[in-house]
Amino acid sequence: MAEPHITERAPTRAYVIHPEIDGAGGNRRAPESALEEAVALAHALPGVDIVGAQAVRLRKAEPGRLFTKGKLEELGLALQQAEAELVLIDGPVTPVQQRNLEKAWDVKILDRTGLILEIFADRARTREGVLQVELAALSYQRTRLVRAWTHLERQRGGLGFVGGPGETQIEADRRAIDEQMTRLRRQLERVVKTRTLHRAARAKVPYPIVALVGYTNAGKSTLFNRMTGAEVMAKDMLFATLDPTMRAITLPGGRQIILSDTVGFISDLPHELVAAFRATLEEVLEADLILHVRDISHPETEEQAADVAEILDSLGVDEDVALIEVWNKIDALSPATRQALRNADRRTEGVQAISALTGEGLDELTQAIDAALETVLSEPKEAATLRLDFSDGRRRAWLHQAGIVQSEQPDDDGLTVQVLWTARQRAGFDAL
Repeated sequence: MAEPHITERAPTRAYVIHPEIDGAGGNRRAPESALEEAVALAHALPGVDIVGAQAVRLRKAEPGRLFTKGKLEELGLALQQAEAELVLIDGPVTPVQQRNLEKAWDVKILDRTGLILEIFADRARTREGVLQVELAALSYQRTRLVRAWTHLERQRGGLGFVGGPGETQIEADRRAIDEQMTRLRRQLERVVKTRTLHRAARAKVPYPIVALVGYTNAGKSTLFNRMTGAEVMAKDMLFATLDPTMRAITLPGGRQIILSDTVGFISDLPHELVAAFRATLEEVLEADLILHVRDISHPETEEQAADVAEILDSLGVDEDVALIEVWNKIDALSPATRQALRNADRRTEGVQAISALTGEGLDELTQAIDAALETVLSEPKEAATLRLDFSDGRRRAWLHQAGIVQSEQPDDDGLTVQVLWTARQRAGFDAL
């Protein structure tokens, strides 16, 4: 019998379009850079082959089809020549526009929100990440049922003795999505409670939390791996990291910290995802120190930094929280520029220039982290006398780990321990 022949599915041929609309508010980027980022996003989607890309200047968005009639025909010809099967539009597309464009071009349309959702769905690994993506996807899908059904005039009949029309198909589907979203929220609440318990357990450990944040592909995971020796997925790709990862490490000075790697930020992050991933990004709210990792070699590093600042502000991160700007990827710069940046970081407080890839500047960064935490954690201390049973080994070990034991005297009934601690450390001990 002949062996069965298994063929791999050919990649989907995709064409990327960035609509540049005159007077669109909040658009910091040049069309070329925006298109480059859109193409990078498309490359992050598995099973896609990019066959073309262009930025399209529009005086205004047409309500029914986004593009003018002439531009619609011009783009349709380009799509035919490229034999595109999927068009990725880097911006919001209404359900009506999506339906009309798919009909006009005979291709599938995915807007920026849909594209990012697809990437997140492919990358989510933890239970919470998967649930959050599903919830965000359903929220997005719910608004687009109008394009999914071509038989909306069909109605499910009543029970005969009930007057009036029955339930329309779209109402039934919307109700089904609402029920599924309710189930997902309940499951997510249970998972979040578990994470809250884990976070409470970490609060009992006297280690400060240092969170890595930054624009997607800024090199956070490479830095995380360099500092922790972990093997978190680190690729030159947008959204290589989706789920938060935490590791306990010891700085060269002996201080122990918990380092947290988080999902990368991006401009125009879909509001469904900002809401859905709020719990994941709570690690940033818990942090004692934030490392804002920037790709300093990127031509629009300032615009990316502004986007990150906006998202941190929307999350409710306190303006007074300690923050170090980490200018990463200096290895991609010329020697003269690299040296100038290294000199600048010595003159500018709260800035460190490094290469997570080569390790250049890492020693100075860890020293800066230690110094910043020394300032953050330098709370007033008070002396206290504690009585512990001999069987209370866990609490005794906690005190010694925290480095706050001044003296320890055993007697017949247990231990008398003299400590010098902060209010925060006392609260952590009381929670044990």
